[in-house]
Amino acid sequence: MEIVTRVADVRALVRQARAAGKTVGLVPTMGFLHEGHLTLMRTARAEHGLVIASIFVNPLQFGPNEDYAAYPRDLERDARLAASAGVDAVFAPPVEELYPQGPADMLTFVEVKDITERLCGARRPGHFRGVATVVAKLFNIVRPDVAYFGQKDAQQVVVVRRMAADLSMDVRIATVPIVREKDGLALSSRNVYLNPAERQAATVLSRALRLAEERLKAGQRDAAAIRREMGELIGGEPLAACDYISVCDPATLRELDTVAGPALVALAVRIGKTRLIDNLQWEG
Repeated sequence: MEIVTRVADVRALVRQARAAGKTVGLVPTMGFLHEGHLTLMRTARAEHGLVIASIFVNPLQFGPNEDYAAYPRDLERDARLAASAGVDAVFAPPVEELYPQGPADMLTFVEVKDITERLCGARRPGHFRGVATVVAKLFNIVRPDVAYFGQKDAQQVVVVRRMAADLSMDVRIATVPIVREKDGLALSSRNVYLNPAERQAATVLSRALRLAEERLKAGQRDAAAIRREMGELIGGEPLAACDYISVCDPATLRELDTVAGPALVALAVRIGKTRLIDNLQWEG
């Protein structure tokens, strides 16, 4: 496996692979890899002749009071893990390679309307503009046949799919189910911020989702009642502060009054200073 830092070198790798008749899979990440990322990489490895994983902490998707500078980074560790999952090349560009003019002087962005104004987007202005812009750049650089994303970032998947469809991008967006710890906590690079007491408290997210699933299986279809019960459960955890609870349409992300078919049950909760997200896909 090789680590590539220049756009021109990634494009050369892809050209060589295409000339050899290989398909290309891309796994975009911000690094500090965990089993969720590795599952994406192994899935791509099983399906493609060339697998590229990007590792780039994207400054455009962090707000002024968010954790860009503190976001965990360990490229040497990540490269070992990516190699173990069968990745052929890690694309780990410096910021100036992807944003030669500097992030602060960008004039061109990709912005997906409406669906970015709900859930996390309502509380993190500009976040999904940064996500869409960097993913569009990665798609333009790598030109993958398939790009792989984790279902934990459910809104991100919806945004990227809509962007690809609206802009006629020749790429399929594949999702892989959430990977969890034994106690239910969804794997996240931000879990390293949690102290032992916070780590235990963080299971309140998956417990709230299990409660919602139990209610839906029992026939509850009143979305407001489900949100209320989830909120009560989270409110009983002293270290947790609920950011939002959503029971919404999985395509439009509009809140539902009644769950009459598929639904996305999603939430964001702050455990101490760490903001965690999780979700449940209800098929109806």
